[in-house]
Amino acid sequence: MNAVLRPILAALGLLLYTGLTAADQLYTCGMHPQVISREPGNCPICGMTLVPVRANGAPTGRHAHEVKYYKSSMNPGEVSPKPGKDSMGMDMIPVYGEEEEQTEAISIDSATVQRMNLKTERVTRGPVLRELRAVGSVAFDERGLRDVTTKYDGWVEHLEVDATWTTVRRGDPLLEIYSPDLRNAELNYLVALRSEGPAGGPLTRSTRSRLELLDVPAADIDAVARTGEAPRSLVLRATSDGTVIEKMAVAGQMAKAGETLYKMADLTTVWVVAQVYEQDLPFVKAGQAATVRVTYGPERLIEGRVEAVLPRVEEDTRTATARIVIPNPDGSLRPGMFVDVRFVAKLADSAVLVPDLAVLRTGERNTVFIARPDGTFLPREIALGVRSQGNLYQVLTGLAGGENVVVSGQFMLDSESQLRDAIQKMLARTQAPAEQIEHR
Repeated sequence: MNAVLRPILAALGLLLYTGLTAADQLYTCGMHPQVISREPGNCPICGMTLVPVRANGAPTGRHAHEVKYYKSSMNPGEVSPKPGKDSMGMDMIPVYGEEEEQTEAISIDSATVQRMNLKTERVTRGPVLRELRAVGSVAFDERGLRDVTTKYDGWVEHLEVDATWTTVRRGDPLLEIYSPDLRNAELNYLVALRSEGPAGGPLTRSTRSRLELLDVPAADIDAVARTGEAPRSLVLRATSDGTVIEKMAVAGQMAKAGETLYKMADLTTVWVVAQVYEQDLPFVKAGQAATVRVTYGPERLIEGRVEAVLPRVEEDTRTATARIVIPNPDGSLRPGMFVDVRFVAKLADSAVLVPDLAVLRTGERNTVFIARPDGTFLPREIALGVRSQGNLYQVLTGLAGGENVVVSGQFMLDSESQLRDAIQKMLARTQAPAEQIEHR
């Protein structure tokens, strides 16, 4: 071969020699594995010293024709000590002696490993956790909503709470109201007390019961009995803690019985309404934990629980509503606020998990490189399941917990593996005529 053309062909990975046998020593570049030479020297691309590489020929000797095990040609990792069919109904193929390891194992010296920046991680076992994210908004807890009304007609004379979003405590005054019906009921109670005495009687109990049915507080009724006077107006007080979210009452207005004067909400607990895409609905269940992240100010994570997944999918957005109950003692979550919601669903209690960085994907198969204790690397095809937390994937077949896989620099190993495969096929072609002559 022309000495001028040889480096060019080597750089293109086309340096193939006729008459090559399994016993021949080959040399390659640690940075450019496509460069192959039968003689030591320097890489024609980068100038680095070529390192020896085994030709990895077919097994010979007394173990060459001994069947080690049978493997599936369709499902990676499916093996059997006896011949038969795999889970897909295909005949399993025999593996002779150390054929697989001799053919596929890659041996690289430590200096080249450092230059290739090869890093490994251990394959672990653990639960398969599916993480889902959704956009949510804060809403009122409907069970904490209250309407302030009266059971009698009257006129609002004075407002103590005269603006929305005012926070009140139980017993705080809201307004003063004058009601002729209420004042007549109080006067009737006084007449009964004077006629039946302090011990009371049927009439006293009847008139007091009427005041109680009109929601007059017991303290106000006792004050009427103690002072012997019926006040002109009654102070309407809050029956629970809350925030006024709507105010209909206006000083001087006439309020009909049952008419809403204030609408109040308890904001110590709120709902987060999250929109979940319909394809993710199987992973979100009632009772499941959820984490809410506030999108303003310092990052805050609040733990809550899914109370219900509403049985309706919105036609426009193709999402269903998950209702999450969130404690809000400091009032930092305000209705109408947007938040980020994260759900974590457990799909399997225990499975083999491989780092995402370790998997080489070709579109048709997934491959990882096993770092073996003897310093060699073995490519192995695996079948992946679903993605788990921490950039991990569930491994269905092909890997076992505790093995070490390459997570950095495996592209160089992949190139080397493909190169070894090409050499093996070339050796098979060159040795075939000799074997045919020998058998004759």
